Amino acid sequence: MPSADQHPFPTCIFVPSLRGGGAERMTVNLASGLARLGLPITLVVANADGPFASAVPDTVPLVDLNSRTVLTSLSPLTRYLKRSQPAVFLAIMDHAGVIALWAKRLAGTKTRIVVSSRGTLSYSVQSPDWIGDRIMPHLIHWSYPLADHIIAVSRGVADDLASTARLPRNRIRVIYNPVVTPALLEMSREFTGHPWLDDPTLPVILSVGRLTRAKDLPTLLTAFALLRKKTGARLILLGEGEERNRIDYLARELGIRSDMELLGFKRNPYAFMARSALVALSSVSEGLPSVLIEALACGTPVVSTDCASGPAEILENGRYGPLVPVRNPRALADAMMHELKEPHASALLRKRADDFSLDRALQEYQEVLYA
Repeated sequence: MPSADQHPFPTCIFVPSLRGGGAERMTVNLASGLARLGLPITLVVANADGPFASAVPDTVPLVDLNSRTVLTSLSPLTRYLKRSQPAVFLAIMDHAGVIALWAKRLAGTKTRIVVSSRGTLSYSVQSPDWIGDRIMPHLIHWSYPLADHIIAVSRGVADDLASTARLPRNRIRVIYNPVVTPALLEMSREFTGHPWLDDPTLPVILSVGRLTRAKDLPTLLTAFALLRKKTGARLILLGEGEERNRIDYLARELGIRSDMELLGFKRNPYAFMARSALVALSSVSEGLPSVLIEALACGTPVVSTDCASGPAEILENGRYGPLVPVRNPRALADAMMHELKEPHASALLRKRADDFSLDRALQEYQEVLYA
């Protein structure tokens, strides 16, 4: 892997890590897509650990700052900017954006900084994972005016960012994630090898995402327990996270452990989506949940909580899948039952997914990065 002192390319994309999450997957999609257009792209990461490291194509140099956290990457990132002098630097996620702006100032370069906000900032303040979440709105308020462009992945994220960090809303441009790619559609046709998905008599409900508090999987498990009393459905969870043990314990308490599988992170969740009866999202907070778009692209019906933000935007307030209140297992169970009985047409869902294509995102990102 190249060191941080090599490969002085004119455009860099900075992401905290390459762990198995939606932001990381979308970052790799974006970097790969821009590189295929012949643009010189370097992917810079605070720490390159994670399953998506192997998904970065050879055409995209990967620079590992070897930092334990984004905060501790400030010094090596400053040195990298000073030596490489990239023309454009796109930082993915708010804490990476703040660090990138500080690093530019310390490096004294003329690099244009573009920041991309991916989640609901107000939720991070109300339910912080670390102390920095509480002060992040203040850091963004003072730092983001120095950015050349501010991007949000949905209108909801943009509105929340402007309100919570006290930024002018007209400075924030919305660009949807590059979710639907040719690779996604090709991978959706692969074989999963899971017996539940090969049995046409078993309706399988699928959840994909990190096992974190924001995903509120206890609500999904409780809803599934209610649904299981009326159907022979099964539940598969793809993803890893700090809530795994809690989820496993709750499943046993609810008596559904034999009807549920925790399969961990899967490099190809699309094959599971394409063969599931339903994809369910129970989150209390999102930015633009890629899993809903990916399921639509696979032609698979979806049910989601109407959390801030993204689901209502993607599903157009229920046109492409039911929306239910957050933390309401009964409503989620009823919506899943209805969608299993009367699913949305696959052709309609695929057509909606086209609005989140790689080509469309690449065009809009180029307008910002190379204005």
